[in-house]
Amino acid sequence: MPKQLFRYFFFFYRYLGKSILYALAAAMFVAILDGVGLTMFIPLLKTTSGEAGVNDSGEDLGNMSVVTDAIEGVGVVLTTESVLLIMLIFFALKGVAKFFADYYMVILRQRFANLVRLRNMELLAGYDYRAFSMADSGRIQNTFSNEVERLNSAFRSYFSMLQFGVMTLVYIGLAYTANPQFAIIVAVGGLLSNLAFNKIYQTTKKASRQITATTHTFQGYLIQSVSSFKFLKATNLIQKYKEKIDQTIRHVERGQRKVGTMNSVATAIREPIIMAIVVIAILVQLKIFGATLGALILSLLFFYRGLTFLVAVQSHYNTFLGTSGSIENMEAFVADLEVHQEITGSYTMYQVDNSIELTGLTYGYEDNDLLQKINLTIHKNETIGIVGESGTGKTTLVNIICGLLKVPPGMLWINGIDSPGIDTYSLRDRIGYVTQEPQVFSDTIYNNISFWEPRTEETEARVWEALRLAHADQFVNALSQGLDTHIGINGVNLSGGQRQRISIARELYRDIDILVLDEATSALDSQSENLIQENIESLSGSYTMIVIAHRLSTIRKADKILYLKPGGRYEIGTFESLCQTSETFQNMVALQAIG
Repeated sequence: MPKQLFRYFFFFYRYLGKSILYALAAAMFVAILDGVGLTMFIPLLKTTSGEAGVNDSGEDLGNMSVVTDAIEGVGVVLTTESVLLIMLIFFALKGVAKFFADYYMVILRQRFANLVRLRNMELLAGYDYRAFSMADSGRIQNTFSNEVERLNSAFRSYFSMLQFGVMTLVYIGLAYTANPQFAIIVAVGGLLSNLAFNKIYQTTKKASRQITATTHTFQGYLIQSVSSFKFLKATNLIQKYKEKIDQTIRHVERGQRKVGTMNSVATAIREPIIMAIVVIAILVQLKIFGATLGALILSLLFFYRGLTFLVAVQSHYNTFLGTSGSIENMEAFVADLEVHQEITGSYTMYQVDNSIELTGLTYGYEDNDLLQKINLTIHKNETIGIVGESGTGKTTLVNIICGLLKVPPGMLWINGIDSPGIDTYSLRDRIGYVTQEPQVFSDTIYNNISFWEPRTEETEARVWEALRLAHADQFVNALSQGLDTHIGINGVNLSGGQRQRISIARELYRDIDILVLDEATSALDSQSENLIQENIESLSGSYTMIVIAHRLSTIRKADKILYLKPGGRYEIGTFESLCQTSETFQNMVALQAIG
């Protein structure tokens, strides 16, 4: 257990540093002030009993008489009034110190949660795309939301445990100073009491891990239910899907109930354990060692305080174990993000004003070369169509050009620079990407296009210009709220074609050099497809355009077409030349009835 405790400590220390040591020092200071205040009870009993002076209380105070000696050393006479005043002062100081110690912990909890979120977002932003594509979306969602809250609860319980642990040690030290023999007996009893909690600890920790794993699954199902809501609702499969989600909810509930039960047991046995230890210690001292009750009173006060905090330590530790699975999950999650951080070059790509060259480009998955030795030059402001059957690597090729997937040196050159040496982030600033399912956000049209840039006359004019280029200005003008129209979750308040044109407008607003359209028309009706087709034709010559198309009519006027075939084979030519030289391309044209 000590090894695990240190591991958890250093987990928190990585985020908060020495701040947590200050918090523990504050807890120690609170206990010392409380101990001094408790020490004054013995002189108070002496003065109120009518005994002359308090010098003879040294036997009852043990080595803690140093407190009264120090007070008398500064000229204070210990009378009932002065002792009460001193007690009041020390307990008031303790209250002030306790307030600042607790307030500081509140600040640390908030800071810790924010630092975890900020660090995770930083790592996620740099997460390698290929690693992301194989990751568990439910785990990512759960770790960023629910797990951070559980982690914060773990932090609160862990440091409450440490604070109470520090205070327990202070009280044990004070008790030992007052009566070493009694202190040793009670300390041994306190250590033995841990045996009663071991089974509780093990059960709680196991349940915590199960809660974390099951919540990952729940979050994954939840994400998919939202993204597939229309399909599930229309087919009434939402009822069956709901049953799967219900099962995970019940699993989480059972785990939480088990943790709650263990916490209740730990709380219930706390007081009996304290009293049992104290009673046994007193009897041993009185019956075996012949001590007087007066000599035990101060040590007993310290130990009752200390044992109260000791059992609180055990209770908080068990509560902590109920959320400790979140620490293990967060450590593994962060480690995975750190290991798979994207590797990027140092050359900043301010503008793609030259060619994109593929020289012998080869790429595959699991020893299967999807793309084989592709040689292709895309000149500035050319329109390139990419076609082929499903699974021939069309999107993979685009992902390589965008820097989402990495290739060895010598295979991809942009502006004459080998791709591994390019700062990938600066390259992506020059690329606009429009997918088959338009990426829109539940916000206004203005914010979707400007990506939340502050609204000024200049930015609004740029938004309207982007809408005009995307052939979307007329339908936005016709909306009652115009740019302030909220488009709803996944753009539910707009048609498919409108969402697609909003996506195109956002990319054009960004002042890009390369525009990628990945199956941008395949999910649209004929009218919407014709509008997007007009977009492509009107933008040709102004941008370097890479168009992945299922419908060949979309890329009929492209400057050149890359036709990908199964097995890594490919052909390059214009629409007309491929119709003449490629039998399979001719068949595709015939099937789509393109005249």
